[in-house]
Amino acid sequence: MISLDNVEQYLAVDPQNMLGHIQDLPGQLVKAWQTGLTLPVKGLRPPQNIVIAGVGGSAIGADLLASYIQDSCPVPVFVQRDYGLPAWAKDDETLLVASSHSGNTEETVSAFEEAKRRGCQIVAISRGGKLAELASQSGSLWWQFVHNGQPRSAVGWTFGLLLALFHQLGLALDAGKGIQAASEAMLAQQELIAPHVPLIKNPAKRQAGQLIDRWVCTVGSGIFAPVARRWKGQMNELPKAWSQFELLPELDHNTLAGTLCPAEMLEKLVVLFIRGEAELARNGLRSDFSKQEFMQQGIATDVYWAKGGSSLEQMWTAIYFGDYMTYYLALLYGIDPTPIVAMDNLKSLLGKK
Repeated sequence: MISLDNVEQYLAVDPQNMLGHIQDLPGQLVKAWQTGLTLPVKGLRPPQNIVIAGVGGSAIGADLLASYIQDSCPVPVFVQRDYGLPAWAKDDETLLVASSHSGNTEETVSAFEEAKRRGCQIVAISRGGKLAELASQSGSLWWQFVHNGQPRSAVGWTFGLLLALFHQLGLALDAGKGIQAASEAMLAQQELIAPHVPLIKNPAKRQAGQLIDRWVCTVGSGIFAPVARRWKGQMNELPKAWSQFELLPELDHNTLAGTLCPAEMLEKLVVLFIRGEAELARNGLRSDFSKQEFMQQGIATDVYWAKGGSSLEQMWTAIYFGDYMTYYLALLYGIDPTPIVAMDNLKSLLGKK
């Protein structure tokens, strides 16, 4: 096991520099928002509903966006993590936003093709690939972005571009100052959790150390619900560790009862609550009481309190902490945080069918 305070050892485990992508996230978020404001929306009409199609790293930006604007957006927003489209998505009343990092994600391509058949309005967001070709052939809008890395490290792009699109369509307020403030809050946080900060003063390193050989469950409510999902995904893809996420208040109506069996597995469980001032007061109480109940059943728990004055700042500092924490856990396991061999193998098998 390497020492997290010996930064010179990082390269041996992280030769493709996932750390660099994490460090770049605050700037990426700002760039994505600013880029999105310059991209075309000509020809789009006000939709009655919006479907954002994507999976994995491309879908998490949609989850974050939907959560952030849910109290202000005048039309329903649905995140489609599957092939095709729901039956109600049809005609030009529906806007499909097909989001794929590579542009070749087959589920998202399927949604694009179905939307075209149904006469929906379409915006494709990708670096290129099949989506770019389909958009060109059909006369649909294609928003291109440049990112050299894994989809999970492009979350600033997927969120920022979507938010800019919604703003251009009159469905979201101007978030320029909020995005800048969130980026600055992340940079300030970076000074507390970056590799040069020793473990004794670094909460992300310490939290990672407490997760070794643990089965991790992340919990969030409101704007922290998609953050819990993001932490779970980063736990899977960086240290290649099994994890799950749960949402409040739903957790209190089923998961909270599952604290007895199998005892041997639950001894390895740790439940991480992601919290902040932006959470609903009743969900804050639920977090307190749920944590208490878990502890009474002998299940380990911990709480991360998001930094920042606004909900957007708290959302993004929570995301940023999770990125660093899971990166450090990958190093402690001696696992390269970039390759995703099992997922690549699956894509290869699917490609042959």
